[in-house]
Amino acid sequence: MNNDRVFKMSFAGVYPHYVNKVEKKGRTKKELDEVICWLTGYSPKELAAQIKDRKSFETFFKEAPSLNPKVKQITGTICGVRIEDVEHPLMRKIRYMDKLVDELAKGRPMAKIRRE
Repeated sequence: MNNDRVFKMSFAGVYPHYVNKVEKKGRTKKELDEVICWLTGYSPKELAAQIKDRKSFETFFKEAPSLNPKVKQITGTICGVRIEDVEHPLMRKIRYMDKLVDELAKGRPMAKIRRE
């Protein structure tokens, strides 16, 4: 896979898929936003601005206030790849988010998603 293509993708273009995924499983957009804000340090208002401005994944994570210090606790596989084995830092951040969205869609409690 060409990582550059993924990095240039608009976060706003993928976000509706995240929303659809979690809502189909009975979770809410508000919960999704909470998880994304927990990961990136964005406030809900800042997250909405990133989506409105159609920022790329690369810019989305570059402008993120601060990645949550508990991200190292996000482990396992996503798309058949172990998150811990992803070498490229930006791709690892994207995979962290994918994993959290999966956990939310699978009904995991928010406290466990936030690694409390």
